[in-house]
Amino acid sequence: MKRSLPAAAIFLAALCLRPAITAVGPLLPQISAEEGLEEAAQGLLGALPLLAFALVSPQVHRISGRLGMERAVLAALVVLAAGTVARSYTGAAGLWTGTVVIGCAIAVGNVLVPAIVKRDFTANVSRATGFYTAFITIAASLASAVAVPIADAVDWRLSLAVWAAPAVLVAVAWAPRATDAPHVEPVRGGGEEAVWRQRRAWLITAFMGLQSTCFYVLVTWLPTIEVADGVSERTAGLHLFLFQGMGILGGLAIPVLLRDPGRRAVGAAAASLPVVVAVSGLLTAPGLAVLWVAIAGLGQGAALVTALTLISLGGRTPAGTTRLSGMAQSLGYLLAAAGPVAAGILAERTGAWQATLVMVAGLGLLQTAAGAAAGRPAVIGSRS
Repeated sequence: MKRSLPAAAIFLAALCLRPAITAVGPLLPQISAEEGLEEAAQGLLGALPLLAFALVSPQVHRISGRLGMERAVLAALVVLAAGTVARSYTGAAGLWTGTVVIGCAIAVGNVLVPAIVKRDFTANVSRATGFYTAFITIAASLASAVAVPIADAVDWRLSLAVWAAPAVLVAVAWAPRATDAPHVEPVRGGGEEAVWRQRRAWLITAFMGLQSTCFYVLVTWLPTIEVADGVSERTAGLHLFLFQGMGILGGLAIPVLLRDPGRRAVGAAAASLPVVVAVSGLLTAPGLAVLWVAIAGLGQGAALVTALTLISLGGRTPAGTTRLSGMAQSLGYLLAAAGPVAAGILAERTGAWQATLVMVAGLGLLQTAAGAAAGRPAVIGSRS
């Protein structure tokens, strides 16, 4: 297929799939002070994009069936830019509505990426997924690091709105690829139901949901937890940058264990244990917070690459992979959406954050078990 941009252009789109979300965590103290949000409401604000992921993900294969994958990604980038601006500058209602729009737009990219990676990088899915995830993490960590400095220099609204610019630029770069895309593939029935009946699909979904829950609880609340312990907002934002930055290393390293089907289960388990170790460390030796944050980041980066690799390798065709991706991300992010809300409620009722950290440790153990089971060699829809 002739393209104006190389297949690697998907990495540019990756830069837009997290900053609009990860910039929120460091700014929650400022947002809540101005908007009068209690901890539960702050948790709901953090969960809204995940709820949007859950609702939109199962429909993405229909959207791409009508528009084509390239055109669907282009439309998502445009909607993402509009939602990011609306969230900051359309009042209190816009804060919530814009957040939902952002989540819907990102959901399209989340679901289509594994299918595009499978199609364009068939010979090395896990390595391509590692690089793609590195681009996601670089942008996500940068957004966390600069959120408070930009807010201090201007205000939190601009600090959030500025991430519309990359979406616009990438949409312009992506437009020729969408124009040169081939004919739209028809939507076929039946395949979606078959995926939902597969045991392995449910294991992949469980792994996706558990790793996402751990990530979004930490990315939403880690700065607030540290601020409550006397750390400055700026330093807490830098720690969140470290958390996500270390994810780049974890994401690039884990494909070594994922390439060999015989070691994939070990790799999935190995990607899950660091968050258990890190959260246990935060509970028992909080003075070493930087070390635990770094370890948690390594694990989260590795776990995300593992989840996306399992999805990419789980379908026999790009269409099947899109359906599996929709299922895994729909139910997975529905589970993840409960995480930030539950964390906020636990903090309100206990007056501290220890219960939240214990919850994350427990989820990490479940993630380890799900990963070991989902990593066993198999293909969704096969007779094995």
